Amino acid sequence: MMSNIVRSALRASTTRMFNSVGRRDYARTLWHMSKPDILPGASKLTLKNPNMTCNCGCGSNHIHTNAEKDLVTFLNEEISAEKSTQKPIPTEIDGFKISLNGSDVELTKQNDKEKIKVSFNINHTVDTSDEQYEENQSDEKTVADMKSTPNFEVDIIRGGKTLSFTCSFLKGVPQEEEYDDVFGIDEVTIFEGEWKDKNYAVAGDILDGYFYDLLMNLLEDKGISNEFVTKLSTISTNYEHATYVGLLEAISKFTTGGK
Repeated sequence: MMSNIVRSALRASTTRMFNSVGRRDYARTLWHMSKPDILPGASKLTLKNPNMTCNCGCGSNHIHTNAEKDLVTFLNEEISAEKSTQKPIPTEIDGFKISLNGSDVELTKQNDKEKIKVSFNINHTVDTSDEQYEENQSDEKTVADMKSTPNFEVDIIRGGKTLSFTCSFLKGVPQEEEYDDVFGIDEVTIFEGEWKDKNYAVAGDILDGYFYDLLMNLLEDKGISNEFVTKLSTISTNYEHATYVGLLEAISKFTTGGK
């Protein structure tokens, strides 16, 4: 068994290093498209109330600028490509029922004794693997798949009290036979009723190493294991992707004046 001091040191360093989240990078914005003096040659966004008899040539799509036309063309192709790789999202895993609400995801399991709730938000959770490009057998570089690794809350609710954990995925952790966790505890607290700012919470990286191990064992006993958290990442990845496609479709409808 790795000593508590070594394990605590590893946990402290990796928690601080890998709590950042991935973001999609955007090369330009609609604001720039409306400023021809900033981008020479760009079409100025014109505010009109188009109709089917409009003589500007926009037609039924009500598209008045080259920027809008280019955007809609791109979105049509992007939506088609993204939909071809969409994967289904289950309604239950390992006894936990899955509930989706906008960008929020909640997994719950309940028995006569207690309720266990795992919750997270998919926003800003996507990142590529440590190596953005991977070499294949033909020596060609391919972009690595993006994965969603959200921070997540685990609430063990018993009576009116809640033992709550804030957890995050660990990346780049040295793989030791006795230390192969894919997630770690960032914070732990216990409270009655609803959470309040005045409730005390302690950071996971300052806990006694043995106490930390016992809490990790408790989570595993409740079903929050490495295998479960890996499945959670897959669900988050697939749902984030589906929500991203929905965003593309909404932007396309907004640009063409659809509903």
